[in-house]
Amino acid sequence: MNASPLEPIRPGGMTRRQFIKSVIAAGAVTSAGLLFTGPAGAGHKTSPGAVERLITLTVNGQQRRVDVLPQETLAQTLRGKLGLTGLKVGCDRAECGACTVLVDNEPLYACSTLTHSVRGKNILTVEGLARADGGLHPLQQGVLDEQGFQCGYCAPGFLMATLGYLTANPNPTRQELAHGVSGNLCRCQDYDKILTALMRGAEYMRRG
Repeated sequence: MNASPLEPIRPGGMTRRQFIKSVIAAGAVTSAGLLFTGPAGAGHKTSPGAVERLITLTVNGQQRRVDVLPQETLAQTLRGKLGLTGLKVGCDRAECGACTVLVDNEPLYACSTLTHSVRGKNILTVEGLARADGGLHPLQQGVLDEQGFQCGYCAPGFLMATLGYLTANPNPTRQELAHGVSGNLCRCQDYDKILTALMRGAEYMRRG
C-alpha cells in the first residue's frame, strides 16, 4: 500500500501508521507471553531478596495459610487476617506488653515481631489457652476467682507473659513473678490484685 502524501516516511521506509501498528502488535505478543508463562515460581526463579508472601503459620496448634507482607507484624497478621482479636495492641511500640504471645514458649511482643520471622514456630495466643472441653485454663480461672483485672484490656498480655515465665519457673515467689511480668503494664495500675490473681493461677497449674 502506498503511503499517504500527508504521512511522513520514517527510517526503514515505514509510515507513521505502520510504525504504530508494529508497536501495538509487539506489545500484544509480549502480554501474551506473560499471560501464558504461568505463575511466579512455576519454572521461574524468585528475584534475589524477594519474600514469599503466602506462608503457613502454626497458631494455637493449627496450620493457617495467610498472605503476609514483608514488613507486616505478627500483631497485624493475627488480629487483622486471622481474626484473633484476643491479642490487644496498646502502645504498638513494644512498651506495654498488651500484645504478648508465646512463640515456642517464649513471650514476645507481637507488635514488634515480623510475621515472617516466626515461620516454622509454634505461636500461642490467649485464644489457645482454653481446654479442649471448653473449660478455662488454670491461669484464667485464677484471674476469674480473684477478679484480678479492672478494665481487662491488658489481661491477655499478662496471661501469656505469666504462662511463658511459669514454663521456666513453675513455683515462683510473688516477687519473682512480679519481676517475670514486669514487661507488662496495666493502665488501671491495679498491680497488687493482678499479682494475687496470677499467683492463684500458678497454684492451680501446679495442682494440675
